Amino acid sequence: MLEKKEVNIPAGMEKIFTRTKGLTNMPFTYCPGCHHGIAHRLVGEALEELGIIEDTIGVAPVGCSVFAYLFFRVDTIVAPHGRAPALATGIKRVHPDKIVFTYQGDGDLAAIGTAEIVHAANRGENITVIFINNAIYGMTGGQMAPTTLLGQVTETSPYGRDAKEAGYPIKMSEMLSELDGSYYIERVALNNGKNILRAKKAITKAFKNQIDGKGFSLIEVLSTCPTNWGVTPIEANKWVEEKMIPTYPLGVFKDKDKEVGEKDA
Repeated sequence: MLEKKEVNIPAGMEKIFTRTKGLTNMPFTYCPGCHHGIAHRLVGEALEELGIIEDTIGVAPVGCSVFAYLFFRVDTIVAPHGRAPALATGIKRVHPDKIVFTYQGDGDLAAIGTAEIVHAANRGENITVIFINNAIYGMTGGQMAPTTLLGQVTETSPYGRDAKEAGYPIKMSEMLSELDGSYYIERVALNNGKNILRAKKAITKAFKNQIDGKGFSLIEVLSTCPTNWGVTPIEANKWVEEKMIPTYPLGVFKDKDKEVGEKDA
């Protein structure tokens, strides 16, 4: 039997990695290597650091994130498939003093919910949208999504997505940034430490915009789905870098703060 030894922690190194107060103690149910857990933590950290946990209401849709209400330490409502922006709009208008956010996948936001997200952005609804783009339908078995890459093999595109038959990948950030009502649109990724730090900054800014009453903010998060991609988590991170980012370039697509001469938060 191994003997338990005491470890002397150097001065200044006492702090350990802990779960953010923005999340519950419920273990995640996501597949190994899936980026939902990282995205959840970043949202939870933003809520905690901005001091808005008690004043926040989340909206979870149908999809892999349908059980988000178990993980976020906020009041959360489950919306019908694709209707999270419409539900969030109603909640925010009834409770304008609350912080309201949706957490949606690409099959939800960019397919059945396209109309809802477009009109919520166009109206400039003062909500925050976290949009997880993993280029596939995750929960229902790996079918082709609106965001599936050209040539990508899925259960419903076994020879790879063909633009002549299925059209091109929908670039939601670019599209929504063209609407007059949208305030802040940025695309980030979670495939390495540097990108995770950038994602954290973007998510925090999106919530800060809502606190300040600036209007509609959406953060598109390029994420992995190792299970339905049929690769290892390490290979999935590499695929994001080599395949997804060239199709979906990272960066800020709209920021009205810069338009009026304000500095980045």
